[in-house]
Amino acid sequence: MKILLHPAYFPNIATFANIAQHDIIWETEDNYQKQTYRNRCYISTDQGRHMLSIPIQHVGGEQGRQKYKDVLLDNSYPWQRQHWRTLQTAYRTSPFFEFYEDDIAPLFNKEYTHLLDFNLKTIETVGDALQLNISDQRTNIFELNPNEVTDARELVNAKRSIHVETESYNQVFGERHGFIANLSVLDLLFNEGTNVTSYLKRINTGY
Repeated sequence: MKILLHPAYFPNIATFANIAQHDIIWETEDNYQKQTYRNRCYISTDQGRHMLSIPIQHVGGEQGRQKYKDVLLDNSYPWQRQHWRTLQTAYRTSPFFEFYEDDIAPLFNKEYTHLLDFNLKTIETVGDALQLNISDQRTNIFELNPNEVTDARELVNAKRSIHVETESYNQVFGERHGFIANLSVLDLLFNEGTNVTSYLKRINTGY
């Protein structure tokens, strides 16, 4: 089955379950929208659920609407350094952080220009770590109601509550905050390591 998805920033577990289970076509021809997982992800810290947000260069005036693939990162702010330090603080004591650290760290040491390219690289990097074949197929036109693929683009909407049943697993701050479901795939990776692929493939994604 082919699934149409938006490339998100270190996608949440529900989204990555689809990546692990289906052939993916990446939506790259849509307009950029705020309040989505395109430029944010959620992890678990000592304070609970925590958002990592990527700053972008906003286009104003008549050019206010721009395609996702054209969105530029705002690298005047040291967001990569900040995000990596936050991840180190949150997951340094997790079982598999050191195992995957050398895979993930380079993403925060190289400067990228476009949000879409960076997001696809985060997905590719996690896929490589899990030995998953990540699709490189992209859309070449925007279709509001595509006919030949299953449309799962709604998963990118950070404000929409999409319920997917997932098994609980041990989290670094689980005793303090309880289990927090559907965080970024990074939370699953650092806590479950080599069990991640089988975990993702057991999820009923609804697609």
